[in-house]
Amino acid sequence: MKPSMRLLALAAALSLASACSILPKTEPFDLYRLPVNQPSRTAAPLDWSLRLNKPLASEVLAGPRIAVIPQGDVVSSYKGARWSDAAPVLLRNRLLDGFQRDGQVQRLSADDSNLQADYELAGELQAFQSEYRPGGAVEVVIRYDARLVQGRTQRILASKRFEIRQPLADKQVSAVVAGFGQASDQLVGQVVGWTIGKANQAQLKVQAKNQ
Repeated sequence: MKPSMRLLALAAALSLASACSILPKTEPFDLYRLPVNQPSRTAAPLDWSLRLNKPLASEVLAGPRIAVIPQGDVVSSYKGARWSDAAPVLLRNRLLDGFQRDGQVQRLSADDSNLQADYELAGELQAFQSEYRPGGAVEVVIRYDARLVQGRTQRILASKRFEIRQPLADKQVSAVVAGFGQASDQLVGQVVGWTIGKANQAQLKVQAKNQ
């Protein structure tokens, strides 16, 4: 190799090493699943199908960061901790698991598969965070605006806001994650019961109309 070529190669190597040294280091973080404590049961299957859609969410809640509101309207996240999926995906999958554990609606699908169903459960995730209250108390807040939609016509059959507030005894991330699990169990139980009730009412109307 000519001396000039050696100099160019050396300069390129030094430039690359210099560039690599100034790149920011990736912050290590722990991945957390959403805990589940809902028991499974055996029930008579219902004669209709349901598709669960990922709820819409703001940019703050659309990612995997574990959101916290330490004061006022300031939104932050826990350092070194992430959800295993984006929050809307976590909630949709938790609802799907909740219906499966309940056992009544057995013809289930998610919006990723794009399968047609008699009814669809959609909505907006308005809150999925921990919040500091006056005096230093902390609670998990989940707020979900649910809509039951007729699959064929996309007509909204019913809508309801669900809000769960779960107080926390500890401010550590592990305790916060456990609180999210408890709040999710409550939310799923309410949403499953409401969805089944409203869909059954819609089925009765269809049957009465066809008689």
